[in-house]
Parts: sequence; C-alpha cells; structure tokens
Amino acid sequence: MRKYWTFALGAMAVVSAAAAPAAWYKWRSKLNGTVVCAQVMQGEWEKAGGPFKDARCARPGLPGS
Repeated sequence: MRKYWTFALGAMAVVSAAAAPAAWYKWRSKLNGTVVCAQVMQGEWEKAGGPFKDARCARPGLPGS
C-alpha cells in the first residue's frame, strides 16, 4: 500500500510541475469602456485582446510557451 501512495504522490508532483499558468486577457467594461488586464472577469465585461503572458498585458502569447 505504501508503494501505491508513493507512486500517486510522485505522479501528482509531475503533473503539477508541467502545468502552465492561465493566460491574461484585456477586458473592456460594457458599462463605461474601461479596459483592464486580468485572467478572468465576471459580470458586464467583454474580451478586448489577448492572450498575454504577463499581468500587464504587454507580452503577447500563452504562458509557458
């Protein structure tokens, strides 16, 4: 049983190490036109650009590539 748990923990470590962070997008408010950079927006927003590699929406592309 111990070998099973060791294998499972090792497999989870490998998978999590290979995961890339989420991409950043420019979002525009449908209410007043304000543009912000975020990974996810809820409410009255629409995508205005992206994906970007950084939180300033300055470097185009997907994170990890």
